[in-house]
Amino acid sequence: MPARKILRKASLACAAGAGFIALTFATLHSLDRAFPPPLPEKLAVSTEVVDRDGALLRAFATPDGRWRLAANLDQVDPQFVEMLIAYEDKRFHEHKGVDPLALLRAAGQFAGNGRIVSGGSTLSMQLARLIEPRASRSIASKLRQIARAVQIERRLTKREILERYLTLAPYGGNLEGVRAASLAWFGKEPKRLSVSEAALLVALPQLPEKRRPDRHPQAAHAARDRVLERMVAAGLLGEREAVRAATEDAPGRRLALPALAAHAADAALRTEPEKTRHQLTLKTSVQQGLEAVARDAAAKLGPRISVAMVLADARTGEILGEVGSADYFDASRSGWIDMTKTRRSPGSTLKPFIYGLAIEQGLVAQETLIEDRPADFAGYRPKNFDMSYQGDVSVRQALQLSLNVPAVRLLDAVGPARLVARFRQAGVTPELPPGETPGLAIGLGGVGVSLRDLVQLYTGFANDGRAKHLRNGTEAEEPPSAEGVILEAQAAWQVTDMLAGVRPPEGAAPRGIAYKTGTSYGYRDAWSIGYDGRHVLGVWVGRADAGSVPGLSGYVSAAPILFKGFAKSGLAAVPLPRAPAGVFHAKREDLPVTQERFGPGGDGVAVAAISEPAPQIVFPPDGARVELGASSAEATPLVLKLQGGRAPFRWLANGKPLTETIRRRTATWQPDGTGYSTLTVIDAAGRAASVRVFVE
Repeated sequence: MPARKILRKASLACAAGAGFIALTFATLHSLDRAFPPPLPEKLAVSTEVVDRDGALLRAFATPDGRWRLAANLDQVDPQFVEMLIAYEDKRFHEHKGVDPLALLRAAGQFAGNGRIVSGGSTLSMQLARLIEPRASRSIASKLRQIARAVQIERRLTKREILERYLTLAPYGGNLEGVRAASLAWFGKEPKRLSVSEAALLVALPQLPEKRRPDRHPQAAHAARDRVLERMVAAGLLGEREAVRAATEDAPGRRLALPALAAHAADAALRTEPEKTRHQLTLKTSVQQGLEAVARDAAAKLGPRISVAMVLADARTGEILGEVGSADYFDASRSGWIDMTKTRRSPGSTLKPFIYGLAIEQGLVAQETLIEDRPADFAGYRPKNFDMSYQGDVSVRQALQLSLNVPAVRLLDAVGPARLVARFRQAGVTPELPPGETPGLAIGLGGVGVSLRDLVQLYTGFANDGRAKHLRNGTEAEEPPSAEGVILEAQAAWQVTDMLAGVRPPEGAAPRGIAYKTGTSYGYRDAWSIGYDGRHVLGVWVGRADAGSVPGLSGYVSAAPILFKGFAKSGLAAVPLPRAPAGVFHAKREDLPVTQERFGPGGDGVAVAAISEPAPQIVFPPDGARVELGASSAEATPLVLKLQGGRAPFRWLANGKPLTETIRRRTATWQPDGTGYSTLTVIDAAGRAASVRVFVE
């Protein structure tokens, strides 16, 4: 045959071959596009609620009842990944979905043994089986699996293939993925696994039900040991290390997945139900400690009694630990009710703010004498908790002993409306009875607030008088203002100095905290709120149905929980706030005459017998801005005017007397600098009025 004809036929054959190959690839490409693998952009995984550092607080099963936690290679032990690849697919990083050598080996073993010794499946092929389960192990299903593996490799990176496999691989029961398996079998995330643990997790997915360590411990041990032997042969483990790992026992029982912060987790899901990962401000170690304290305390206190706790960072407002009830799943204690948000009577826990306002207005100092005797305030006759009276006591003693009559005397002077206004300024709106205006009963708990409210208010004491709005990450939107001034810094420190002197409950170790307790009317609620220089912890004890608990009290029932809560939180104690410059605890002999005693004036007239209306400052009005002028020395003194009250009058600016007592209803004040100032006038009956102005 002439050479020219031979060349022509060869060219035609090559062209036909190339055309066939091109047609084949085009057909495969078309089929690949027409029948893509079922690879959703995001896998259906369990919803996770994590803490501020990303640690798992609580997980929720998928709708089909699976515990399937998303895997991230950065959070999985690298040695486990190496062992997995060496055992399952040692050429994983080289092949394109199918390992021909592994398939040939599997076929040869099948021919020689008459049974399947190893399947020859790559991790990509196993992922294909997981996303598209097969009914039988037929040749057709294997071919389909091979085709899907090639498709998967065209669409996903090797890292993505590994992460999807480690999310979907079965580990026994309803456990899927390496994270759920590690948490259920070892009680920890798979970031750091022992050699024995890693080997068991490599072995389980092949026969997850037959190798479950809680039901088939011998099979689990044997499968783990085979993995260890293979790792020695592959050079990933030394013989001694493998022998040592083989001596460890496999877990004998399955552990429950984390279920911390149940109420906060539920709130996060309600706020953003479409998200699968919710991050809160809580800290796992703090949450674990508080939940353990609440659970143990409720068990000792008796049936139907619950405990709620909130621990917050006073500088940021972030909640670090939050316990809504002693046990979320305890129906006898109505555990599903979040008692951190339920409004109840706060007892005496609001008293420190009354004292703070009185100090801020210059009415009293810590060593000012005040009467603790029966009193009648227009028909309101408060009585002390123990029904006894102490006579003359210092303001410091009155607060530390939580005496009721002195607190009401001070509230009558500063005004209940002013107290409530400060609460609102700090982001807390107390709940008053319908149709009522703020009255003196507020000082003894005649108002509704929640545990969260109280902790938010008390952040002001640990933060120079600025209360921080609390948040835990479940809020739909940020609060309108991050903080609000509830007291001037010097008044907040004076109150802290007094509360720091309250003795700890019996048996509690000193902690270096300031704290206050409270008991509501009828022994329904017991409270204890304490703080150091950074953290505020609030405790509520009672029944969710508001039932009475005889013997319940803040000091006996709630205060011990407060001290244990601080101890078990794991947080380092922070020293209490320092006194602002120029502020100190003055001795009684060093007090100005206006602060030696709080009560009736020098003429001895009792408050109840006064016919004149209470004093009221009419100029400058509260909140006014005052122009100081070019310099404080050249500025014209500001004229102060008042109405009502009984002469003589004492005027004070920022707690310091301006003049001796005067009978006129006008006075002058020379500001000594810019910024906020509090002006106060006290009449002969001890009644006071104050305004806050800004000098500019």
